[in-house]
Amino acid sequence: MTTVRDAAVEAEVSSRVRSTTTGWLLVAVAAGCAAATLSWNGLLTGPAVMNGSAKGTALVVLVAAVPLLAASLSAGPARSTAAMVGSLGASAYLLYNAVLFVFATPFNQVFLGYVAMLGLSLWTLVLLLVQAFAQPAHPTVRHRGVASFIGVVVVLNAVAWLARVVPALFDERPLSVMDGTGLTTSPIYVQDLAIWLPTFAWLAFELWRGTSRYLVPAAGALLFWTIESVGVGVDQWWGHHADPTSDVASAAVVPMFVLLAVGTAVALAVLLRSIARGERERSEVPDRE
Repeated sequence: MTTVRDAAVEAEVSSRVRSTTTGWLLVAVAAGCAAATLSWNGLLTGPAVMNGSAKGTALVVLVAAVPLLAASLSAGPARSTAAMVGSLGASAYLLYNAVLFVFATPFNQVFLGYVAMLGLSLWTLVLLLVQAFAQPAHPTVRHRGVASFIGVVVVLNAVAWLARVVPALFDERPLSVMDGTGLTTSPIYVQDLAIWLPTFAWLAFELWRGTSRYLVPAAGALLFWTIESVGVGVDQWWGHHADPTSDVASAAVVPMFVLLAVGTAVALAVLLRSIARGERERSEVPDRE
């Protein structure tokens, strides 16, 4: 048993070293890509509304996600659960938006930077998840309120996308769903429907069941959702002001995303309190080994 435990500890330490390395590389690359997207005149050559949205996303990357990831990584080898949640949330946000920089931004001089951001955020997130699931289990607590909140948002988000996608499938001009974006398909619809919404639904299911090992990943997911809600509000505002005549972006939806960010932050706080309570209870149990 000691050999197995030692091997598990060694694997966790190795994963932590790798995630810290890729995480710091991600901090540098994401900061550089965001700064270039914001300040490089002539870099973005898409429709004005899409260029504005890209700049809004770059701003949130630069002032929120990158500093959060850097602060979480700075906690070092003994970083707390809160720092783990911060790393998970920030890297997931950077992964989501790296996909948009790569596939929703016309090819430009920063393309390889966007690709590096995509690869680094993916592997950082994978390595962090390995660590998160290797942590000792917390006492079983069913967070059905948080699970219900996540489930409702997942359903509403899926319905919103399908309400646009399904009618377009039967339209004489299916590409009309992309009008005004300059795109031939939507990386938002693709990754939301194929990856992120099913993942959130799965996490909601595990929270409903009270599966304790999913608390930290679920908290990281809620943090990602909080940042993304703020990010969507910012990119909608910036896109609308870049081209007020376009219906691709609207400043009118900004309050809705602010409310979503607040609601998600409240759900995140509930999970963080539960995790902290579980850690206190576990620390009070004598180690019998």
